[in-house]
Amino acid sequence: MDKRNRIPTGLIPGLLLPITIFAILYALFGLLEKQGVASGSGLAVNFRERTLAIVAIAINILLINVFRGRRWENAMRGVVIATGILAIVWLVRFGPGLF
Repeated sequence: MDKRNRIPTGLIPGLLLPITIFAILYALFGLLEKQGVASGSGLAVNFRERTLAIVAIAINILLINVFRGRRWENAMRGVVIATGILAIVWLVRFGPGLF
């Protein structure tokens, strides 16, 4: 068994990758808004932030596929745990405005 096949091996990138992707996408859309290419008004309050956060969380699917290809089941579990944590944070942050 590979000693890198551990839960922290999936947990750490499973948390850092979506946070980084969210920051990059948010900055990109802010830049596009300043240039007049993208609109600052969305369909609902926090629409852009909610959508970008969901897209960033969904990026973990790529990590799961990488670890599945290497047959690192424990690392995959780490990514799933990180995805669950991020989904709960998303629900706490944006859920009250939705329901």
